Amino acid sequence: MPSENLNAVKSMMEQMARSVIGQEEVVRTLALALLCNGNVLLEGLPGTAKTRSIKTLSRVLQASLGRIQFTPDLLPSDVTGNEVYQDNQGVSELIFQEGPIFNELILADEINRAPAKVQAALLEAMEERQVTVAGKTYPLPPLFMVLATQNPIEQEGTYPLPEAQMDRFLMKISVDYPDNAAELSIVRMLQAEEAAQQEQLTMISQDHIFAGREVIGKMTLSAPVEQYIVDLVMATRQAADYSKQLATWIDTGSSPRATIALHRTSRASAWLDGRDHVTPEDVRSVLHAIMRHRLILSYDALADRVSPDDVIDEIITQVAVG
Repeated sequence: MPSENLNAVKSMMEQMARSVIGQEEVVRTLALALLCNGNVLLEGLPGTAKTRSIKTLSRVLQASLGRIQFTPDLLPSDVTGNEVYQDNQGVSELIFQEGPIFNELILADEINRAPAKVQAALLEAMEERQVTVAGKTYPLPPLFMVLATQNPIEQEGTYPLPEAQMDRFLMKISVDYPDNAAELSIVRMLQAEEAAQQEQLTMISQDHIFAGREVIGKMTLSAPVEQYIVDLVMATRQAADYSKQLATWIDTGSSPRATIALHRTSRASAWLDGRDHVTPEDVRSVLHAIMRHRLILSYDALADRVSPDDVIDEIITQVAVG
């Protein structure tokens, strides 16, 4: 039978799915990222409920939410906070004033609009779960996740994210517009919300997330499934051994972080489905989100409009389960 923790996480996902209609992949990916203590990059057109999804998540978990609107003139201190002088009974002293990064959930809106120094400040928070200001290190909350968004079509005034930073995102989702039926449901839902002011949500304790992380951390994978994960990543680095087509498409393959992320998220996916063992299907179900931002495609692939998802589909075809 499903555990109390699993039921609570599923309740969270169901409430998000009702609020973010037609974006089931976004809902499941956010749940997986939370369970794996990872960060998510969402690439989608305006109006595809990227902001709404994390707002709903913060309400259900009763988590503090910090929104950072990235702009070209943003400074690192606008993200991390800085030391300011305050008068304390006639004595001036430096007091650290926390920035928005110290919230439990962070919405980094249009992350590719910020310059390199701001990206570097965010990088430490994403990887180390801490912030260093003026030589002092400050820990971030235990429940911490960065949900970063970027617009795939508007490139004016943007800074491409460094590969090192892209690699720190556990998963990347490509968010499309909803279909006809979902769009109609969205309009009706928003009208109902206008009448009721705000949808009533059932709150769940963050302890269920931490308990789920503990169970997932103790899960083991069979040797064939572990080898399958390694083979999938190796196919991006030794593409010629698998397919001439892959060798033509891939310029640089995925790093070991892809292997670690696949191992972790496939365990979380199995747990969400109520199983204590991981199958190859669990690995394939998260492969696109794990790998699409960790591939550097060749000029030939870009010229032929081959997408990272097309390359991953070919990898799945070429790599067999041992």
